Amino acid sequence: VQLVQSGGGLVQAGAALTLSCADSGRAVGNNAMGWFRQSPGKERDFVATIAWNGVVYADSVKGRFTLSRDVAKNTMYLQMNSLKPEDTAVYYCAARSVRTAAVLPINYEYWGQGTQVTVSS
Repeated sequence: VQLVQSGGGLVQAGAALTLSCADSGRAVGNNAMGWFRQSPGKERDFVATIAWNGVVYADSVKGRFTLSRDVAKNTMYLQMNSLKPEDTAVYYCAARSVRTAAVLPINYEYWGQGTQVTVSS
């Protein structure tokens, strides 16, 4: 499994960004995938996950972020609206080898390379 991320960048507060995560090896299929983020000196935090039974979001992004998945294109997306300075972090996509969702990074076997999102106030 090889996850390749794109998107990210520097935006002002209130702006929107979309992150993409492509499964270039087409090996994830319908297994669970997720997004995490990590700020300097902090642990990697759960953002959202998608599995066979739906999507789960962290409270901090609920209502602002939308996770979607195009299985035919082997790509997962994270649409981020109403961005806040506290959303600044390196964002990682991840995939599991099973179809059930998980919110802890340790439960994900495969990771993208990470992409920086910076939100200025």
